[in-house]
Amino acid sequence: MIRIQRAGERYPGGDPEAGIETRHALSFGPYYDPDNLRFGALLACNEERLTPGAGFDEHPHSHTEIVTWVVEGALTHRDTAGHETVVRPGDLQRLSAAGGVRHVERNDAAAPLVFVQMWLAPLTPGGEPSYEVVRDLAGPYAVPAAGAVLHVHRLKPAESAPLPPAPFVYVHVARGRVSLADEELGEGDAARLTGAEGPHLTAGSDAEVLVWEMRAP
Repeated sequence: MIRIQRAGERYPGGDPEAGIETRHALSFGPYYDPDNLRFGALLACNEERLTPGAGFDEHPHSHTEIVTWVVEGALTHRDTAGHETVVRPGDLQRLSAAGGVRHVERNDAAAPLVFVQMWLAPLTPGGEPSYEVVRDLAGPYAVPAAGAVLHVHRLKPAESAPLPPAPFVYVHVARGRVSLADEELGEGDAARLTGAEGPHLTAGSDAEVLVWEMRAP
């Protein structure tokens, strides 16, 4: 089964007056839909747009694997475990909140910031927080704590990429246009696949697509 969610169907959030615009794919914060709480291990897939100088002040997380992909601009991260980094397009950031950690996320640059942040439920709660940035990610990125693997496909027009055979597959189009099972997907569109066999992504333009491969929770 394939369920398509268009960019315009995402739930608006954030604080536009503070320069933060968010679009949620799943129930998040004050928005609650009992039929849209999670998909596989995925608890959230948020598109974030921050104007220069905007950001999220220090706030806590626990029992969550947080994976961030920067589409445009530069994201400044600081946390209470002593990490301070700047994450740019092509870099992947993972914060394993484990038993608890606090962090700050800001746009300290002069240009707009666009990033996709994805939260996953760990198979086992607790433990010690950890942090990692992979520069210029090439190849799949495994998140064993959540039983998930992230594939990033950068496609030229007419190029194709197979989707993994997994119980749960989540597709998010970060840039460009692709087709999937006779559906055209544009920037911000997403697809959730359960039990689908053999589908491919085919690019209609230069495209960047995030694909989560997840086992049964």
